[in-house]
Amino acid sequence: MTLSHPTGTVRRIDGRQYLPYMNRRNFIEQLSVSSGAALTAPLLTFSGESHAQASGLLNRLGQAERAADVVIAGGGLGGCAAALAALRNRLTVIMTEETDWIGGQMTQQGVPPDEHQWIETHGATQLYRDLRTGIRDYYKQHYPLTDAAKASKFLNPGDGAVSRLCHEPKVALAVLQQMMAPYQSSGQLTLLLEHKITSADVQGDKVRALKAISQRTGKETVLTAPYFVDATELGDLLPLTGTEFVTGAEARSETRELHAPDKADPNNCQAFTVCFAMDYIAGANHVIDKPKDYAFWRNYSPKVTPAWSGKLLDLSYSNPKTLEPKQLGFHPEGIATGDKLNLWNYRRVISKANFKPGTYAGDVSGVNWPQNDYNAGNLIGASEKDFKKYVEQAKQLSLSLLYWLQTEAPRPDGGQGWPGIRFRPDVMGSEDGLAKYPYVRESRRIKAVFTVLEEHVGAENRAMITGKKEGNTSADFPDSVGVGYYHIDLHPSTGGNNYIDFSSMPFQIPLGALLPKRMENLLPANKNIGTTHITNGCYRLHPVEWSIGEAVGMLVAYSFNKKVIPRAVREKEQLLGDFQKLIRSQGIETNWPKA
Repeated sequence: MTLSHPTGTVRRIDGRQYLPYMNRRNFIEQLSVSSGAALTAPLLTFSGESHAQASGLLNRLGQAERAADVVIAGGGLGGCAAALAALRNRLTVIMTEETDWIGGQMTQQGVPPDEHQWIETHGATQLYRDLRTGIRDYYKQHYPLTDAAKASKFLNPGDGAVSRLCHEPKVALAVLQQMMAPYQSSGQLTLLLEHKITSADVQGDKVRALKAISQRTGKETVLTAPYFVDATELGDLLPLTGTEFVTGAEARSETRELHAPDKADPNNCQAFTVCFAMDYIAGANHVIDKPKDYAFWRNYSPKVTPAWSGKLLDLSYSNPKTLEPKQLGFHPEGIATGDKLNLWNYRRVISKANFKPGTYAGDVSGVNWPQNDYNAGNLIGASEKDFKKYVEQAKQLSLSLLYWLQTEAPRPDGGQGWPGIRFRPDVMGSEDGLAKYPYVRESRRIKAVFTVLEEHVGAENRAMITGKKEGNTSADFPDSVGVGYYHIDLHPSTGGNNYIDFSSMPFQIPLGALLPKRMENLLPANKNIGTTHITNGCYRLHPVEWSIGEAVGMLVAYSFNKKVIPRAVREKEQLLGDFQKLIRSQGIETNWPKA
């Protein structure tokens, strides 16, 4: 049922009224009544602007204004999970996304999910497993699979080595869109694609509004809500809102971490990667024009310590665990390459053997390899000009890698190059064949109520803490709101570190790591939680980011309904127990099974 209203349309959802297009005065008045907050005084002001400037700007531009129960900046996995959790708990949501694809690292960044070995049965939320099931079902419903593949409970479309579910980015996108569709149809969810947050209105310890700009039209929109979630890839809301944060590597004296450096370096962040997809047509010639920076990248050796194995564009790289040179294999027909990992099979997203004859001329493989990791520039805090420069250089590196594979990569027969390799831009949904957004491994991180340290999750550091050589587990967090697992995996960094890669243990996600020390209504939902440079290495992967986002969406809904700030949920034992009971009832695991 809808009712007319002078400020727009009143929507009724489950008996509640929502005003998606209210003017500022009506929104603030309603917010004051519903939350008890005294927000009636100042005009909307943005960072770096005076009251008069902001008011004049709004009047001149006739800016649109939208309101919801929660505004989520960033449509990656954490953002999608936060949105779906809030939506199923009857909140209205506005979610912005810089690209035209939601799904973050699984879609727009072109990275099949990095997951642990127990993912099929436990160690993730039920909603994440629903997403995985949806991807498999999509292939079974829409692709001409072989009978064996269609009957497989654990279909892996690409049979890639990195995951039990290697799939095309566009299929994950389709499934996420299906999951969002009912809420969009009802008006409960507003999704603003190709929108970037440019500034924020903050009063004391609360965010009151964000300003978003359409990257297609240039139109600006003011977004207001009682709660805001930073699910951006780089933690962009933190500096805009004045939320305290850290970047790069902390010093060992600060964190007591075994693998932390002696000296802190806020500019020392992991490499990012511009991924792409390719297939192979034997006998064909699909060699691209030589990239303009090919000579540079062809002779480039990463400046890291300990030293890299040689040139970057090579089938040798630094073994992440030992840092000794290690040989890789490559054959675009998926043929075994002896005892060497065939890179073609590593992140393969389509194995033609799973599809009826004639469906595919060859396999389709995703490229997120050591050879196209870019560590010559740091995206965090970069100016718009430098950001574009670093991304362009990273694209040149990926183009150079493709060209090298086509023309110079060693073949088993002693020849060079595989000219039948070709870009698959349709897989990435882009014109140039490259991913829509760089694969980001590290972000700004909030200064949190609680910070996860290596001593909590790192196997060796944990043994030092407990004094036991065997039988250790990760730290038990009484405020756990999720679980996850991945080894601690840091790629070569902008500060000149080679791989930092070592064992961790199945861990919990503490609520304290999701709470900024000061801000009351802004929460992180990506790689920007309270981890360190070291522990980010195991909290940054697909199912963990999803679990973080889902817990945050639930926390917003719970705080909204209880009329308390999120920090109070952790501080009050009764609220914490009640919240944990609620999230477990909605499929969020808070503990690993006992061995």
